[in-house]
Amino acid sequence: MKMIIAYIQPDRLNSVKQSLYNREIFKMSVTNALGCGQHKGYVSSYRGAMQEVNLLKKVRIAIAVNDEFVEPTIEAIIEGARTGNIGDGKIFVQPLEECIRIRTGEKGPEAIG
Repeated sequence: MKMIIAYIQPDRLNSVKQSLYNREIFKMSVTNALGCGQHKGYVSSYRGAMQEVNLLKKVRIAIAVNDEFVEPTIEAIIEGARTGNIGDGKIFVQPLEECIRIRTGEKGPEAIG
């Protein structure tokens, strides 16, 4: 079992979801996030005052998958999120020690579904 965490551009979320759905991956958790990386932000003017914006809006997607779904999930995220520009995002893959479905008490790969 693995936990796949991806940070992507907010406007690419629908494209990533559609790519995941096409590969029959339906379960995910999505949250809004702020972050900075190689893109480093930008400078804007608000009511005449210059502001440096270095924490950019991102979307964090967390997906717990069984081992056979790791590569299809990564491929789907890349397919949906890639624009070729700086700031497309990152994907992190972490081992998932245990998963427990609260409703039924199932554990391990059966609990992920």
